[in-house]
Amino acid sequence: MTWEILWALILGFTLSGVVQAVVSKREMRRLMPDDSPKTLLVASGLGAASSSCSYASVALARSLFKRGGDFTAAMVFEFASTNLVFELGIVMALLLGWQFVAGEFVGGPLMIVLIAILFRIFLKPGLVDEARAEAQRGRLGSMEGHAEMNMSAEGAASWWQRLRTPRGFTATADYFVMDWAAIWRDIVLGLLIAGALAAWVPHGFWQGLFLEHHPILAKVWGPLIAPAVAMISFVCSVGNVPLAAVLWNGGISFGGVLAFVFADLIILPILHIYKKYYGWRMAGFLLVTFYAAMVAAGLIVEFVFHGLGIERTARNARVIEASIAWNYTTALNLIFLSLAGVLAWRYFRYGGGWQMLKMMDAPMEHGHRG
Repeated sequence: MTWEILWALILGFTLSGVVQAVVSKREMRRLMPDDSPKTLLVASGLGAASSSCSYASVALARSLFKRGGDFTAAMVFEFASTNLVFELGIVMALLLGWQFVAGEFVGGPLMIVLIAILFRIFLKPGLVDEARAEAQRGRLGSMEGHAEMNMSAEGAASWWQRLRTPRGFTATADYFVMDWAAIWRDIVLGLLIAGALAAWVPHGFWQGLFLEHHPILAKVWGPLIAPAVAMISFVCSVGNVPLAAVLWNGGISFGGVLAFVFADLIILPILHIYKKYYGWRMAGFLLVTFYAAMVAAGLIVEFVFHGLGIERTARNARVIEASIAWNYTTALNLIFLSLAGVLAWRYFRYGGGWQMLKMMDAPMEHGHRG
């Protein structure tokens, strides 16, 4: 499976690095002052163009919030950065099929709208003030340094002109390598767990768990249970797509797969980070509202896609490949591995080098290089 998705990961992280190279974190904070529809749309766009590492996204959202950004906008940014990014869509297309990509990019914005509505109704100013006070304490979570570093090529020139400069090239390489360093553990863990589950867990277990032999109940049960399964998987970001492929082959519903992928922001380690960042009351609020939005989005997409006749039914997601063969996948991998080599060389020759990698989990008072 690793060989099947390698080129897609490199492409996704490269595109993400290009965007991050021309949009600074300082600019992100300025663009998220409130929870108006316009601001939330901007926050979604910035999140989609940001790092897909869930831990880095959670840390950056806290950073944006404690420096004056709106809390709802920060959470929308966090959701978009893990559910609307390039690499997630490409990997889902390769392992699960285009229907799941369509479902992800319909369900992701829908979930963001649901979160905004739930926050508008239930989130009280006093709880936000309490969370901001907790955030100001600066308790460490994960990827703190990565969240604070600003390596963007800033300036008055257009984004295309900045990107074409040596500094723009180096900034792209910096973000490319840093994002890989932030997320590789989740990808490896996800692939290992997916392979183990596919090989060792009987198919009948999944069929029973997801009520595959009760089609109507399964459509409702899948989105309801999927976030709970994700919570105890300890895998997030792109790393949970291989697990989603195993669950799909095992019998979980279409909407259940989407709810599982959405749920990377409520896995147990991240819930613990929410508690450290914002206090236990806000952590509980986030768990309940996020879970509700994930379930609702999964259910809505499930029944809408079923009604339109575009719901995927074939349970043949790619989980285990027998061998590496000379085909288009191998050709693409060789091309994109060459690109990755160029970006890695640029990073270690002119960028942050090993020192910056060591700073990824370290607390920082100011962004690196800007």
